[in-house]
Amino acid sequence: MKLYWVKTHRLIKKLFPGFVWDVPNKEKMVYLTFDDGPTPQVTEWVLDLLARHDIKATFFCIGNNIDKHPNIFKQVIAQGHTIGNHTYNHLNGWKTDYNTYMQNIDDCEKSIAAHSSQGRATLFRPPYGKIKTAQAKAVRSKGYKIIMWDVLSADFDTSITPERCLKNVIDNTHQGSVIIFHDSIKAYSNLEYALPKAIEYLKEKGFKFGKLA
Repeated sequence: MKLYWVKTHRLIKKLFPGFVWDVPNKEKMVYLTFDDGPTPQVTEWVLDLLARHDIKATFFCIGNNIDKHPNIFKQVIAQGHTIGNHTYNHLNGWKTDYNTYMQNIDDCEKSIAAHSSQGRATLFRPPYGKIKTAQAKAVRSKGYKIIMWDVLSADFDTSITPERCLKNVIDNTHQGSVIIFHDSIKAYSNLEYALPKAIEYLKEKGFKFGKLA
């Protein structure tokens, strides 16, 4: 059985105040984020859906995927979404030594810079949400904000139903929530069902959608 928090507990947020878990605001704004792309067909499907709803979001991209699919990466930027660094090889910080981890972040940044005229990314999300204290300190010293999440859709979990994925989002989202989905092949079955319905539900409830900065 896989264990994870669908809704990030207040205590966790207090224990790690240097991370961004949600973005309090007075505009009933929430923030859609997508990890692990760019991925052919999947990322493009997400972009089309967001465009139909006039929503801007934040994409935490894997450097290796950027290099493999630069045209899709450029589409993300061209449509006005924010780009974040998600390491070059989707490394688990808890299982990776300091130098290797930091170099992997730098390698992702090089991929972003090579295919974007917007300059370096200023947002970073650690794959799996796992990062050591020394790594986090170094990442922040490079000028990144470390973006975690408040609501986990768990679309990556192939053992849950698409309906459960949707419920994870609509039951836990509140004003300021940072919601995480994945534009990956593994997540697509749940994503394809849950994302459109989550957007419709949240819009009906009066929520607005913003991109992180």
